[in-house]
Amino acid sequence: MGDDVELPTSSSSERSRVTDGFFEREVQLSREQTAAFLHELADQIADDTSLTVSTSEWEIPFEFDEPIEVEVEFTGGRESELEIEVEFTEAKSGGDLSVR
Repeated sequence: MGDDVELPTSSSSERSRVTDGFFEREVQLSREQTAAFLHELADQIADDTSLTVSTSEWEIPFEFDEPIEVEVEFTGGRESELEIEVEFTEAKSGGDLSVR
């Protein structure tokens, strides 16, 4: 299994690789597309500490550390909304251990 989790979108010529700065996109998916994406993401989390989230237009390769933060937010009322956020922290290379 590869380390690429792809969101369905319209096709374009070449992907831009996002490795620095700020990037945010919202993608509207059907129930079936959302389930497939979450299954692929779950498989990658279970397999390794690296993954790539992408569309045909962009990709974000990411190495992460544990723990993974999961936040659940519910707003009730006129238009109820449930938000589930999964937050990965970048893996630290090398650590602070040294011999002098």
